Amino acid sequence: MKLELERGSGVPLTDQIVAGIECWIRSREAHVGAKLPSIRALSVEYGISRFPVIEAYDRLVALGYIESRHGSGFYVSGRSHAALDHGGVSDPRRAEDESNYIMQQFNQPGDTLKLASGFMPEAWRDMEGIAQAIRHVTRTDRLSTIDYATPLGDATLRDHLRARTAQLGIHADASQVLVTSGASQAVDLLVRYLLKAGDTMFVEDPGYYNLFGLLKLHGVNVVGIPRTSMGPDLDVLQAELRRHRPRAMFINTVFHNPTGTVVAPSVAFRLLQLAREYDFKIIEDDIYADFQTDASDRLAALDQLEHVIYIGGLSKTLSSSLRIGFIVADRAIVKDLADIKVLTSIGGSLFAEAVALAMLERGAYHKFLERLRRRMSEALGVTARTLESLGWQLFTTPLGGKFVWARTPHIEDSQRLVECAASCGVVVAPGSYFRPHGQTSPWLRINAAFADDPRARTFFARAMTLAPDTAPKAELVV
Repeated sequence: MKLELERGSGVPLTDQIVAGIECWIRSREAHVGAKLPSIRALSVEYGISRFPVIEAYDRLVALGYIESRHGSGFYVSGRSHAALDHGGVSDPRRAEDESNYIMQQFNQPGDTLKLASGFMPEAWRDMEGIAQAIRHVTRTDRLSTIDYATPLGDATLRDHLRARTAQLGIHADASQVLVTSGASQAVDLLVRYLLKAGDTMFVEDPGYYNLFGLLKLHGVNVVGIPRTSMGPDLDVLQAELRRHRPRAMFINTVFHNPTGTVVAPSVAFRLLQLAREYDFKIIEDDIYADFQTDASDRLAALDQLEHVIYIGGLSKTLSSSLRIGFIVADRAIVKDLADIKVLTSIGGSLFAEAVALAMLERGAYHKFLERLRRRMSEALGVTARTLESLGWQLFTTPLGGKFVWARTPHIEDSQRLVECAASCGVVVAPGSYFRPHGQTSPWLRINAAFADDPRARTFFARAMTLAPDTAPKAELVV
């Protein structure tokens, strides 16, 4: 192993060491189990302090590239090569592509149409309702603009959230509700609580791409279960359960991201049976619940939080900036999660919680949801009809949510559609981004809220004129 360290480059030595060892491992020159120089030996060889070496080794352990053996030293981890073999986030080119796509979603409004975005158009938000709630909070609760929220979150807000989940049949008291900074923090807290490096977690394929990177960052073994129109493929799930012993499984029950599907009752009951039989937790991400008009079965309602941990939130509807998510779980789990929240973020935003509570208490959020559901339902219908009229294939006709999962029948790798979309002033993400290990996919996620734009319609038509692929057909399921 040979590192090139430049003290005058402006790049911290720790970052240079991490990058150099990552490059060495990715090059396959390092075999699994190869021993790294000791901290003292590396610092002496390069004439540097031991502190950047210690920090670099700690970071590489956390990333899963190396492992520490007590009293022996540091060694190349088998997980590092496994991640490379599966095309995971250890592939720097894929990681960079995904990072660029994610960053595009945060750009200020400009000339490009973000057709694959998970956001709502500004015009669809209740800007005036939020502004009124902010004015109300600043007049009546000025301390909320400067104080931390309590670790569990505002008690009155938690009671409102508990009442909302009770409408779904999930019976809990306010002590079983933890407010988080969006559903993203909820997922992060649960990964920290349930999993350690080397554990296995089942995820949906396709599914939530941010989760895949987070799990690999923690050194977790990720196993994808195909998502069908009825929910997770039970045959594959049962086969994988015989091979692995997962600590947890992550699932979108309603309006799955990205396919828009809803888990069928028969699949839900079997999932719970398997969770009990194989003793794993189910993390039920129900972040799109408020898009649903008529409530359907939730796993947390059928199980009453014995094997299920429930995640909800308001960020997808009310405001992405306010960042209100929440977890409903067994009381002991919520207590432990609150402790982790204190250690990692101290507390949430009392101001965001106060504004969200004002929207809920004053009825503004309920009225806004009624308008949003109608608008989103119309957009989904128009998008589905437009795509089918042009010859696109839908995974299923979505009954709600935001997304249509669609493909052009003659294209097997949707990466080809990225350049086509760009020529129309449209940003899309290939379906491979939504697969656990970045496998090729013919599908695209389309946010129906943006699909009636003329640029989107031009892209839909132009994509059908591309030359057909000559590669073997990809699996229809994903």
